[in-house]
Amino acid sequence: MHRPRPVVVADDRMNASTAYRLACEGTSLLWQGDYHQARQLLRALGRRIDRKAPPAASSANAAFHLQRRASGHRARVLGRLLVPLGADYTLALRRAPDVRAACEEAYGPPGTTASVVSLRELLGVIGAHQWRTKGVDVPALGARIHPHYGVFSPVRGEYVDLVAQAPLPRPVSLGGPAFDLGTGTGVLAAVLARRGVSRVVATDDNPRALACARANISRLGLTGQVEIATGGELFPPGRGALVVCNPPWIPAKPNSALEHGVYDPKGAMLHAFLTGLAARLLPGGEGWLIMSDLAEHLGLRAPGALRSAIAAAGLRVADRLDTRPRHPRASDPADPLHAARAAEVTSLWRLGHGV
Repeated sequence: MHRPRPVVVADDRMNASTAYRLACEGTSLLWQGDYHQARQLLRALGRRIDRKAPPAASSANAAFHLQRRASGHRARVLGRLLVPLGADYTLALRRAPDVRAACEEAYGPPGTTASVVSLRELLGVIGAHQWRTKGVDVPALGARIHPHYGVFSPVRGEYVDLVAQAPLPRPVSLGGPAFDLGTGTGVLAAVLARRGVSRVVATDDNPRALACARANISRLGLTGQVEIATGGELFPPGRGALVVCNPPWIPAKPNSALEHGVYDPKGAMLHAFLTGLAARLLPGGEGWLIMSDLAEHLGLRAPGALRSAIAAAGLRVADRLDTRPRHPRASDPADPLHAARAAEVTSLWRLGHGV
């Protein structure tokens, strides 16, 4: 958190039109008024941004890039409404809620100096704290998972269901370990453990995710079966009877740290998984790749490119389990990417050594 320039002080006397003009010009607004008035102003700024209809797109690919550009602009403008935080994360505004616990979860222990943060980000921090407290129900697990700030939440349950239903390879029943690569909240590692896998090793390069997974595994009483690796490498040492990977599905650049769970620049994690898998599988073991084909529908990955990459890595497809997404955006006709989302299929690819 830092105080950008230029900055003007704003309060309840500033109207939305003035605030919008200043924010669009690159000026940040340091709010000194009422907290609820600040939230109303943020909503008003959002409505003004949304009034400008995006240009018509000639294809799903064009629509995607226009939407990304628009969402980036929206984030920049809304991010210019700033609020002050005390050194102990007290929000020094009239009628402000107590955000200290939420901020400590997101930013770490309090320091010794005051700071500012965008109201938009702070609302995200508050929302993340509420999700962490309440948890997300995961029917396939028969329990709740508690996501931390900055860790992708398992709200799209179809990919979890695939992992809960796919037949386990024989080496697992013989006691071979399973690897959960990019574990995030630890939900897939927990599902595998609940299915009877005796040893699961979960990895992630995000320290927040490792802490989150460790807390969830402990809460579920699965620490005897699930080990949370600390090295930050994609693959843990050794070979697995089952190697599960659910990489970000869209090969594009994220606009923020919170988007890393969705966007994988140039498909780097997917490529690392495929090229490293064969050497990390026990004989008869399988790699489970959970992927959506949304990138193909958006023109971001060529049809057949994934199968070609699998073959080039010396792997074969033993089977593929498919499901349709159930998230609301898949059936929202107002979404500019509606056609692509409506056609989306999420798959679990069962991969083995090539023949």
